Amino acid sequence: MADHSIRGKTVLIAGGAKNLGGLIARDLAAAGAKAIAIHYNSDSSRPEAEKTLADIRAAGAEAVAFQADLTRAGACGALFADTVGAIGRPDIAINTVGKVLKKPIVETTEAEFDAMTAISSKAAYFFIKEAGLYLKDNGKLVTLVTSLLGAYTPFYSTYAGAKAPVEHYTRAASKEFGARGISVNAVGPGPMDTPFFYGQEAPEAVAYHRQAAALSAFSPTGLTEIGDVAPFIRFLVSEGWWITGQTILINGGYTTK
Repeated sequence: MADHSIRGKTVLIAGGAKNLGGLIARDLAAAGAKAIAIHYNSDSSRPEAEKTLADIRAAGAEAVAFQADLTRAGACGALFADTVGAIGRPDIAINTVGKVLKKPIVETTEAEFDAMTAISSKAAYFFIKEAGLYLKDNGKLVTLVTSLLGAYTPFYSTYAGAKAPVEHYTRAASKEFGARGISVNAVGPGPMDTPFFYGQEAPEAVAYHRQAAALSAFSPTGLTEIGDVAPFIRFLVSEGWWITGQTILINGGYTTK
């Protein structure tokens, strides 16, 4: 029977320098991962990437970081190839890359549409493709989407719309990779207490989101905390291997499907 524990495993996390990605990296290192590669997009994230690398090493795991723009398909392939060269073929691949845009449809430019599609849909697709080529048998693959996939709301057309195809990419990949024992899932957090969220929201919108979930009163901020999501990721890439082809919303009752 395949070993589905995290101990001794090799991990690649896209967007793993900070926020939820950084917490997942530290969490898997603490759970016994052997080696973790983290990806970050821009020079501005380099200091946080270095801090996350130090935390991973302090937990006893090997750690490397790679900078890349994953909106280019070739960069996704290079990220996996570089990871293999540095720490070996990954057992676990997690893509947390994303960007929020809150804007009316009639004000959205073609450049904004193209950028959102490239970040949330194209990059996710080619990350899944390369994971299918590079992951070890019995591997685990998770893509971060959004709980807005279960919402009926204005202004997030390019954000939720560009994430929506990942549901089908996930289902298709779970069928195509399943013969190798690879599980493939998508996870959709609710609005999270990170700079990723606050940069797009006016104060009145923040106030709404802080009380919109069924369990908001029991959250320190009323929002989804990154610490609420990381344990579910850990489960999906270990004992939760029998779950595959699913989109799981982790949001305290913010939306449902």
